[in-house]
Amino acid sequence: MNQHLQSALLAVLPAHALLWQSEDTIPYECDGLTAYRQRPMAVALPETEAQVQGVLKACHAAGVPVVARGAGTGLSGGALPLANGVTLSLAKFNQRIAIDLASCTASVQSGVRNLAISEAAAQYGLYYAPDPSSQIACTIGGNVAENSGGVHCLKYGLTLHNVLRVRGFTVEGDPIEFGSDALDTAGFDLLPVLVGSEGMLAVTTEVTVKLIPKPTLARCIMASFDDMKKAGDAVASVIAAGIIPAGLEMMDKPMTAAVEAFVHAGYDLSAEAILLCESDGTADEVAEEIAHMTAVLNRCGATAIAVSKDEAERLQFWSGRKNAFPASGRISPDYMCMDSTIPRKRLADILLAIQGMEKKYGLKCANVFHAGDGNLHPLILFDASDAEQLHRCELFGADILETSVAMGGTVTGEHGVGVEKLNSMCVQFTAAENEFMFAIKRAFDAKGTLNPGKVIPTLQRCAEYGKVVIKGSQGQTMAFPELERF
Repeated sequence: MNQHLQSALLAVLPAHALLWQSEDTIPYECDGLTAYRQRPMAVALPETEAQVQGVLKACHAAGVPVVARGAGTGLSGGALPLANGVTLSLAKFNQRIAIDLASCTASVQSGVRNLAISEAAAQYGLYYAPDPSSQIACTIGGNVAENSGGVHCLKYGLTLHNVLRVRGFTVEGDPIEFGSDALDTAGFDLLPVLVGSEGMLAVTTEVTVKLIPKPTLARCIMASFDDMKKAGDAVASVIAAGIIPAGLEMMDKPMTAAVEAFVHAGYDLSAEAILLCESDGTADEVAEEIAHMTAVLNRCGATAIAVSKDEAERLQFWSGRKNAFPASGRISPDYMCMDSTIPRKRLADILLAIQGMEKKYGLKCANVFHAGDGNLHPLILFDASDAEQLHRCELFGADILETSVAMGGTVTGEHGVGVEKLNSMCVQFTAAENEFMFAIKRAFDAKGTLNPGKVIPTLQRCAEYGKVVIKGSQGQTMAFPELERF
């Protein structure tokens, strides 16, 4: 880091809040996508909004890129640093949760953990609905960046549907606010543009979220199937029957074996697929919906059905699904968690396609789905210390994404594009559509220095798709041709 920038940053930050020595920046070299790593030039850990503003102004004046970071649980490389950039950590923005009972909202700092919001609201009989599997660690600012969902997003929506207002700063350090505490927003409603923009448009410091009453009762069905197609058809049949479960999740046999060995959730290890179908509401509503779903699942060929008897057993059923990622980490040196969406009716088709890809690329894959909304999370198992395995894993992942698009889906559901899916964006969108996204980016960040090189592929990248090899796990510097667009 050059002396001029160091002096400018130390003018707005306490000395302990600026890291630049190699041993201090190593923890920030990647997010949850650990295959790709790059140490940042420096890490800023502001404690106040004034300090965030000062860091942004100093970096903008010096023409230095900035990458905002929350808890680092993202799975697409969205918080991957730049060797010539500053990582702006919002980790210390984790103190304030202000609950407004009159409006059933909470205003929280961006570094507050997702689960901490519900824990604070529980005493009032309220909670925050979106519940990513990483909710024990992930931050609300990161959820806004990725438009995170979770196992209950089918009924209660993604982050976008549960956020009213976001406050923060532009790349130049100017205050900016999206949405409002009211039911409507004056002028253009830019909140949906910001949510899911992966830190490319603004740095979030405060979020106002909706809180909803905790349901009187929740019960979960665990249904076993001896055939993947039957399980996939059952998901579509539940929705076609006019039922919107609180959660509707699917796991294949390799995944159930991994999680059962880890948390002992009571899963049927003989089943080719397991569905978890949850109902919540009043006791009468739950009883009626559980009976309706059970009938549909039986008609679709379920070989076994268990209904949680109490809250402890419901949580036990969900413990396997919630621990799918750490369970996979126990059986493989590394895994790459993909994220795409498909129409619900194609669930069985994509699983059969993935089984063919396992043979094609010589790697195993365990699958867990937000089946109700067609959001796939295949976990490709590999060893990142083997460059050839990493390359095959990248090709496997790209194949899953392209196949999802071919089946009428998208290259991402809730994990974002980051650096992981830049090539796949060339398949999803035309050059004109990518240019339109660049135009939105330039409207907020004319110089392209806020989280550059992410999300939107350049014409150059798309032209070279199939030839580009992203270096990462061996510690090489990452190259971002997307920077050339600005």
